[in-house]
This record gives sequence, structure tokens and C-alpha cells, in this order.
Amino acid sequence: MEKTMERKTNGLPKKILIVDDEADTLELLRKRLHFEGYHTLEARDGEECLKQVTEGRPDLIILDVMMPKLDGYEVCRILQKSRSTAYIPVLMLTAKGGTENKVKGLDVGALDYLAKPFEYQELSARIKSLLSMKAARERLVEEEKSKAVDRVMAEITHELRNPLTSIGGFARKVYENLPEGNPDKKYLQMILDDVVRLEKMVRDLVELKTSAISYRESADVNALIGEVLEQFEKRRMLEGIELRTELTESLPLLALDKEHFRLALANIIENSIEAMQEMSRKVLSIHSKATYERVEIEVSDSGRGIPKDKIKNIFDPFFTSKISGPGLGLTFALKVIEDHRGTISVESEPGRGACVTIRLPVTLPEAGS
Repeated sequence: MEKTMERKTNGLPKKILIVDDEADTLELLRKRLHFEGYHTLEARDGEECLKQVTEGRPDLIILDVMMPKLDGYEVCRILQKSRSTAYIPVLMLTAKGGTENKVKGLDVGALDYLAKPFEYQELSARIKSLLSMKAARERLVEEEKSKAVDRVMAEITHELRNPLTSIGGFARKVYENLPEGNPDKKYLQMILDDVVRLEKMVRDLVELKTSAISYRESADVNALIGEVLEQFEKRRMLEGIELRTELTESLPLLALDKEHFRLALANIIENSIEAMQEMSRKVLSIHSKATYERVEIEVSDSGRGIPKDKIKNIFDPFFTSKISGPGLGLTFALKVIEDHRGTISVESEPGRGACVTIRLPVTLPEAGS
């Protein structure tokens, strides 16, 4: 199967866009930055720089001032006008020294200014400082976003619970009192089905919110898999789903929040079961294995598969497609696995099912952390 999406906790090499019309400067910076482990993009004028920013999404820009077409000052002004580029740190690198030019560069949005000729050691230190500032800002934004999401989830959960209970209760009472064959029964059944779906969504919201509180203890992954599969045994038999398991014995014990992990795995398995509805062949496979550094769990199905243009979104909150309805189950699963310093990767092909692989590091924080 083609590997189409993988969520990672460790970052990829930082991308630095070098913008300079001098070939010698480009070559020097490219070699030095590659040696330090950075990935580089290059542009020789202002217009090419803006194109590279749009296509390459660099983490930092080293920008010459004197260039053809658009100078560095104008490039900075354009970058500052867009929310998607305004926070990319810009380090101006130019032969034009002096306080006046430095102030002008900082005024148009550059975060640092270094005159040519320069010592690479100083340039390297400034790059690291700017990237650290950018990372700190991104962490702060994510924290604020998480707090805002928590507040919204709490409000939505509170506002939905009581009305849903009333709607579901009254609809069931009316449904039960209608005689068989009454045409209104099918409409009430539609209401009840939607109530069940919304009630599940509220439960998912509660689970996602409570996942922030974690208690970890030594856990046998195979035992947890067995407990989750037992929850689905009746449904699996009713829907004619063949179960295949291959669990490696004597897996290393991991420090897990057992309740959260069971819920995460159950959400993944439920998604696989739903993907096999209306399929003539239904096979659910669960594998576990261990390497020196990690434990891996594979959950695969013979369902309809996930289109390439949809697979990157399946962990997004309330994402919906023709294959599965909206919800927070996979969002919760991703959060739990990442909280345990693990990753989830997905392989899929339309018509050939999907395989979700969970990878958990053997060395985890101590129990109770």
C-alpha cells in the first residue's frame, strides 16, 4: 500500500530561504547551512523570493537588500501584509551598513540585520536565536489555541446535553406510542438516529477534554488490545467480520494511561468496522510487535479505503467523508498517542482498505506522571 500520511512528534530539518543575487554568497551559505543540518531554498531576486515563500514555506529567510525587481525592503513589506507570512523571521544580510539602513530594515519587518562582510559564526548564532524565538511563539499560540478549544468544548457540551436528552426522550415516547405501519414512524426514526449520533459526539467531546488529565502505570499492550476487542465481539459477530490477530508475546511493558489508551484503540477499531459496512468481505486484523526502541500496533481492515485527498484530514475534528461520519474519535486517538510520545501513520488505497499503525516508544515517563 502507498504510504500517504504520517503524524510525527519530532521535527523535520528547518528550511531556510537564502535570497541573494550573488552566486558566491548563495553557494557559501548553502554549504554552511547544509553542514549544520538545515534544508535550504534559494532565490536570486525579490519576485523569486515571494514565489519560494508561497511554495516552500520556509522557517526563516536570509534576505539581501539590494536585489533586482524587488529590493529586500519591499519584499519585507509584502510579507508583513499576509497573516500566513508575517511571522516568518527575516534576517537582512547586506553590504549597506549604518544605523539608518538597519532601522529601515527593522521598521519594515526584519527581525535582525547583519552587514557584509560577516563572520559565519555570528550569522549561525543569529539564525539559531531567530528560530528559537519562532518556536517559542508557535508554542504559545498552540497553548492559547488549546485553551480556547477547551473552553468551547465545555460550553458546547453543556449546551447540547440537556436539549438532546429531551429531544431523544420525547421522540422515543412518541415513536413507541405510534401503531405499526404509521408513516410518521420513519421520520421519528431519523430523528432518533441523529440524536444518537449527536450524543456520541458529546461523549467524544467529554473524552477529548478529560484526556488532558493522565495517570500512567505499567501496562501490557496485548492485554489492553484483548480488552478492547472483547468490547466489539458481539458487534463483530452480528456484522460477520472475520478477526485475525497476531500478537507478539512478551512485549515490553509500557507506562500508559490504560483508560485513555483503550478509548483511543477502540476509536480506531470502530472506524475500521464502519469502513467495512456494505462490503462483501470483512476482515479486521490486529498485529503487535516490538523492536529495540518501540512497540508497534497495526489495525487494518478490508474496507473501502480512504481517498488520497482525504487521508491527510482524517484526524481533524469533525472531519467527514463518504467513508465515515463526523466525529472526534480519531482526533482523540491522535491526541492520546502523541501525549504518550508516539506516532500514528496511515496507509490506504480506495477499494483496498486501510492500515493504521501506532508506534509507542519503549522508554516513557514514569508511571503517575
